[in-house]
Amino acid sequence: MGDSDWDTVTVIRKKPQKASQLKSEQAVNQARRSGASVETTQKYGAASNKQHQTTLNTAKLDRETEELKHEKITQDVGKLIQQGRQAKGWTQKDLATRINEKPQVIQEYEQGKAVPNQNVLGKIERAIGLRLRGKEKGTALQPPGRKKK
Repeated sequence: MGDSDWDTVTVIRKKPQKASQLKSEQAVNQARRSGASVETTQKYGAASNKQHQTTLNTAKLDRETEELKHEKITQDVGKLIQQGRQAKGWTQKDLATRINEKPQVIQEYEQGKAVPNQNVLGKIERAIGLRLRGKEKGTALQPPGRKKK
């Protein structure tokens, strides 16, 4: 009986862990506890099923710094939108419905918090009948088909 060694353990077949098992939260936490170095990286836009994904430049702008900020709509344009809407007797919701946008978009434009979108500005201009861009800001919009004199 002196031949048998009860202290040694022989593992015959142990399958190596799969990559997915190594990346699991449990495996990462175990590696951290044991003091092993753990490198984690997050891929840009990973695991997102968004129809309108942002570009890397937009992502930089979203992390606004002092020098690099989104250009916002000016207060005078917001007031022009509000005056034109009120002249027609519309609420923000009415104007939003007419241009196929959300009422929140109109609210942001009127408050000067929106990032200007030329398509939306064009829709608002046509709906309220006032120019919101260029040198002739605040003047009446010419009906289509008429030429300037």
